[in-house]
Amino acid sequence: MDVNRNKRNQMLAEKLIKALESRNMEGYYAQTKEEALEKALELIQEGSKIGWGGSMSIQEIGLKDAVCSGNYEVFNRDICANPEEKRKTELAIFDSDYFLCSCNAITEDGVIVNIDGMGNRVAAITWGPKNVLMIVGMNKVVRETRDAVSRARGEAATINAQRFNLDTPCSKTGACFDCKSPDTICCQFLLTRFSKVKGRIKVILVNDELGF
Repeated sequence: MDVNRNKRNQMLAEKLIKALESRNMEGYYAQTKEEALEKALELIQEGSKIGWGGSMSIQEIGLKDAVCSGNYEVFNRDICANPEEKRKTELAIFDSDYFLCSCNAITEDGVIVNIDGMGNRVAAITWGPKNVLMIVGMNKVVRETRDAVSRARGEAATINAQRFNLDTPCSKTGACFDCKSPDTICCQFLLTRFSKVKGRIKVILVNDELGF
């Protein structure tokens, strides 16, 4: 990443961290994936109960592997043998100490946008786990809420539909059609503008392109 973009990202992150603080959330900035992983593990107490929803970003910085091999009680939805076991694991995650995730977009003034298919991810962000720890690449920062929703639908959801080979118009064309396809993953929309519990939501901004 070039020097000018590094400088821009750092300045934008400083502004965004202040915006998150005004919304009762915590913000941090990491120059690299390695720094992001170090900060995440610094925030998570050993022995904690940990779970996650679908997220490429936490995988890309090595956070999944780190907690699975560390001194934590992990609810790993990725290794469940069947839908019943997966549901039981996802319900257990609601009583965890830390929910690991990312977001589909975040505005410069700290509004976080997520779109979900089943709803377990947005539900856990809203309520349940004691802490929500988000790993967010600077590629997901946009100007305003309408830009965040547009990014979430037109980019993140479309790429995920293609990644999972879903039978949706966006999977075939690369553009959102506001469809009602049985395979749609644009079922639940969550705008997080304030944390009722101070510091429950923690966002680590990373000077890198992570996730979709």
